Amino acid sequence: MLIFMVLTLTAKGHLLSRWCAIICWIRGHHIAKLDPLGISSADLDDKHPPELLYSHYSFDEADMDRVFKLPSTTFIGGKEKALSLREILRRLETAYCRHIGCEFMFINSLEQCNWIRQKLESPGIMEMDHDEKRLILARLTRATGFESFLARKWSSEKRFGLEGCEILIPAMKQVIDKSTELGVESIVMGMPHRGRLNVLANVCRKPLEQIFTQFAALEAADDGSGDVKYHLGTYIERLNRVTNKNIRLAVVANPSHLEAVDPVVQGKTRAEQFYRGDGEGKKVMSLLLHGDAAFCGQGIVYETFHLSDLPDYTTHGTVHIVVNNQIGFTTDPRHSRSSPYCTDVARVVNAPIFHVNSDDPESVMHVCKIAAEWRATFHKDVVIDIVCYRRNGHNEIDEPMFTQPLMYRKIKNTPHVLDKYAEKLIQEGVVTPEEVKDVKEKYEKICEESYVNARKETHIKYKDWLDSPWSGFFEGKDPLKVSPTGVKEDTLVHIGKRMSSPPPNAAEFIIHKGIERILKSRMEMVEARVVDWALGEAMAFGSLLKEGIHVRLSGQDVERGTFSHRHHVLHHQTVDKATYRPLCHMYPDQGPYTVCNSSLSEFGVVGFELGYSMTNPNALVCWEAQFGDFNNTAQCIIDQFISSGQAKWVRQSGLVMLLPHALEGMGPEHSSARLERFLQMSSDDPDYFPPESEEFAVRQLHDINWIVANCSTPANYFHILRRQIALPFRKPLILMTPKSLLRHPEARSSFDLMTENTEFLRVIPEEGAATENPSGVKKLLFCSGKVYYDLKKARNEKKLEKDIAIARVEQISPFPYDLVKKECAKYPNAALCWAQEEAKNQGSWTYVQPRFNTTLNGSRDVSYAGRPTAASPATGSKMQHLRELTALLDDAMAV
Repeated sequence: MLIFMVLTLTAKGHLLSRWCAIICWIRGHHIAKLDPLGISSADLDDKHPPELLYSHYSFDEADMDRVFKLPSTTFIGGKEKALSLREILRRLETAYCRHIGCEFMFINSLEQCNWIRQKLESPGIMEMDHDEKRLILARLTRATGFESFLARKWSSEKRFGLEGCEILIPAMKQVIDKSTELGVESIVMGMPHRGRLNVLANVCRKPLEQIFTQFAALEAADDGSGDVKYHLGTYIERLNRVTNKNIRLAVVANPSHLEAVDPVVQGKTRAEQFYRGDGEGKKVMSLLLHGDAAFCGQGIVYETFHLSDLPDYTTHGTVHIVVNNQIGFTTDPRHSRSSPYCTDVARVVNAPIFHVNSDDPESVMHVCKIAAEWRATFHKDVVIDIVCYRRNGHNEIDEPMFTQPLMYRKIKNTPHVLDKYAEKLIQEGVVTPEEVKDVKEKYEKICEESYVNARKETHIKYKDWLDSPWSGFFEGKDPLKVSPTGVKEDTLVHIGKRMSSPPPNAAEFIIHKGIERILKSRMEMVEARVVDWALGEAMAFGSLLKEGIHVRLSGQDVERGTFSHRHHVLHHQTVDKATYRPLCHMYPDQGPYTVCNSSLSEFGVVGFELGYSMTNPNALVCWEAQFGDFNNTAQCIIDQFISSGQAKWVRQSGLVMLLPHALEGMGPEHSSARLERFLQMSSDDPDYFPPESEEFAVRQLHDINWIVANCSTPANYFHILRRQIALPFRKPLILMTPKSLLRHPEARSSFDLMTENTEFLRVIPEEGAATENPSGVKKLLFCSGKVYYDLKKARNEKKLEKDIAIARVEQISPFPYDLVKKECAKYPNAALCWAQEEAKNQGSWTYVQPRFNTTLNGSRDVSYAGRPTAASPATGSKMQHLRELTALLDDAMAV
């Protein structure tokens, strides 16, 4: 029944017909028959309020037969200019109140609203020919047959099947078919566990043998710890038989943490678009699948939506498909969301939302076609909400009747959508019962043959499930050979001068007076052949750009830098949006440089940059935290993807995380980047000293899950950034970066430490007076990062330069056993001590302590100098901070 306002028939005809249409556009979705179970409307628990039904109003037969002129804003008439009220209502009901409910009137573009109306209202717009209907039936048969086959063969296995929403498979294929027809060549997909195996089998056409072997308890033929089958990804290139065009499909591997994969998919999609020169998203697109409870419950969905229209993060439109089971594990929607629909979050970016009844396959196909066309036309997000149900419990061995007895009683009595649709097509004369049976049996035979072949397999291969293959990257390389990271001095001078110069049109481009002083200071450093932290970073980036490497730096305020040190984007002081980026103008044929301030998000943006880094190994992708401790709001990405991604999914990433870290009296926040957490997740064995050889350092890097460092010099920062590209493989780099050291007069490096034949120093040994008589040194301090300068100052003040040696462990993980051993041996009579500014239960101590023991084999003890254990990373009192620092230094200087 159609909703509309009380209007008397004395009103002008076009006014009445217009109001009928407007109220239908706005409110029609409220009474559309969306629930295949018939339990409730999409957002109304009980029967419709009477004022929403036109039967509530007193229109007699004469009123219904009266003809009205149609307004120009509706398309229900087709070529007809006037219709009876009865026909107006019927057509509007058919478009908006049947099995499709559309929310779009919040969109503030008349063009876009009219486009949607035309796609839904035009007479005959949903008609399909017999071939199209047979295709839906065939795809639905495969989707249903796959789940039935798995249920028979592995009845007690968790597989998170698609029963109750088998229409998802034809829906995804419809989106892919239409998008391919409109020019898309590559689709990156992210999805939860439910239906994943079906998607891999029937959308991606992953060989069934590879899927079936995942159910067998087979040994892996390659390295890695693996993951459960319903988390795995894949990458497939195949011919789309409907459009006869080649298509690349990638399903990104993901953890159980629902929706966490969303920004990763967006980052990977954006990177593919970038490297293809696809600036409008016409060739590469993303397709995200969601569950109803997660879509409205997980904040990362909101964060990801808010990247959708940002210039450096947009993927030019994502198609979202919600598998709306109307339940979250055991939780009823009435207890899992406050909004009417699970899709309401999409309204914030003006994405049209199409709710559709899963038991009407043709309506589902129609909205999928509209969604693909919308994305191709407007390059904006769109949501398809497939209202369905979950035939089993949360997994196949779960009992749903414990918590939803009424719902599941209804489900048990609900025929499968395949049976309903097959019966419909038989009645329409589109197919015969024999043809329906034949399609089922053919797919059953395919599954059986694959099952027999799978049983012959003796091993599984993790690499078969790789979602981001790097074609040609590993071939022909020595896996343990690192390219040099030092560069010619001419390169350093050239980059330094470019970074120290105003824009070429300086007379017209007015820069801030403070920037003029910074540029002058940089030029003086270049002439003196030294660099500070910002200039060392610029030289690392610039030298990589010279080699054709793409460099991308992303995060909050990274263009200027949180501490106003970087200034990679210069702003005209009197012209809005006029900027100059020096690193984009280093060399004529350089690689591209991207520096972009992100939204105020960590979870979403770190996930995005991780996805970006997965696409091309020949790119340096960096994310910088505004302050290091803010990384903990991205902990899910760090734990589930970055630290363990290679072990679970044989997927490498060279992502660099720049985390400002140091205790400088700024309070509990803005002090610690939680170094200890990254070290705790490092996978090297504290009790194992690897065999010493020329390849010791690179072999350690090859074997570990990531690299954790706390550099104390700009030169080492320069080298470690360049080493990310010089390595013959890729590892994430977790880098504690400085704050006060950015301007510390001693935290500078000579060009001599950055030129050819120089490299990253895992340990920087003592270089002062203590080296003149090593046997007379009383104490050897090991430390890392900024505290070195505090220790050095205290040592100088106490005149202990000959008595105390200080060695800096720049790369903390993997632990430099060989160099630490060498340094300890150099000072045979010295007491050994680890000094850190963090609390004893934080920082590096708990990581380095057992590794020192392994290095020294119990022959010497290593003491601790630092703050006592604490719950908070730092004190909020400046005086307390200074007292703690004094105690730390006194302890360290005690001989």
